[in-house]
Amino acid sequence: MSGRLHAADFRPPPGLANRHVQTLLPRLLPRRRLRSEVEILELPDGDCVELVWVQPAPAARDAPVFVLFHGLEGSCRSPYARELLATAAGLGWRAVLMHFRGCGDTPNRLPRAYHSGDTADAYWLIGQLAHRYPRALKVATGVSLGANMLVKLVAEQGGDGLDLTGAIAISAPLDLAASADTLHQGFARLYERHLLGALKAKVARRLAAGELPLALESRQLAGLDSLRAYDDAVTAPLHGFEGAADYYRRASAGRLLGELELPTLVLHADDDPFMPRGLFERLPEPSASVRVEIAHHGGHVGFMEWRDGRLRSWLSRRVARQLVDWTQPAGQEAWPDRLRVTRSDS
Repeated sequence: MSGRLHAADFRPPPGLANRHVQTLLPRLLPRRRLRSEVEILELPDGDCVELVWVQPAPAARDAPVFVLFHGLEGSCRSPYARELLATAAGLGWRAVLMHFRGCGDTPNRLPRAYHSGDTADAYWLIGQLAHRYPRALKVATGVSLGANMLVKLVAEQGGDGLDLTGAIAISAPLDLAASADTLHQGFARLYERHLLGALKAKVARRLAAGELPLALESRQLAGLDSLRAYDDAVTAPLHGFEGAADYYRRASAGRLLGELELPTLVLHADDDPFMPRGLFERLPEPSASVRVEIAHHGGHVGFMEWRDGRLRSWLSRRVARQLVDWTQPAGQEAWPDRLRVTRSDS
């Protein structure tokens, strides 16, 4: 790899390199225990989102803050969320996850949901954290849908528009149209059906209650057989897009990689079943503020390695290393020289 694309140092255990095995493993293993406290954050438009704060929180008001944005239909219960929140908290960070609208235990109020390019709520949260903890270093991390959203937000706000030292994007579907097409093929359709089931169940309840301004009957909703069809019939009209194609074009963050000014780490597996291989070959060259690390294996938000006698998350290890780096004086540079080494991959 060359330029600003680097080989990740992830190594799958022997026999566990398959992309579907890597994708599913975190969901089959015991989940991290996590004590937490819920806060309802009021939004400027009268809606709300649910925040989950890891407990106990650091006593120092200037303790660094770790903000996590989950993936499509994810939550604080998602294995990766528990792993990353626990990792940050273990390093002494104040760790918080923002549920996208309607994804926590508290339903959102307005006749809308969330989508991959919806940056306003994350922007509002980061602004609130700037007021609460003005002296604290802050890092935001996004996973899957949350990662695409975060990259788009960083591009929109420029280098000094967010009170963040850096951002981390994990398994980001930076080309939403390509991801929708990939998920509608072969074995990946199992993931698509799982996501569609969760999305349609939530919308069906709100349609039955008359809460959504959609010209969609229950039988039509049930008949939607792809994410593209769902986005065309539900996501787009709910959020002001002309259709799925318009939504994918305007919400995809990949086209903005060359515009990022905030130090941003992008972690990606070339065998991610949610995206086509060679994803970054079809995207603009990242800016000097961006470091992209690509592993041959890892699946979608998988990256499970053998460490200390058992299966563990490489993602948590890599994110921990980055958080530690950004709390050191060298973290003032976008990418210290010691992180510029291109590592070989298997």
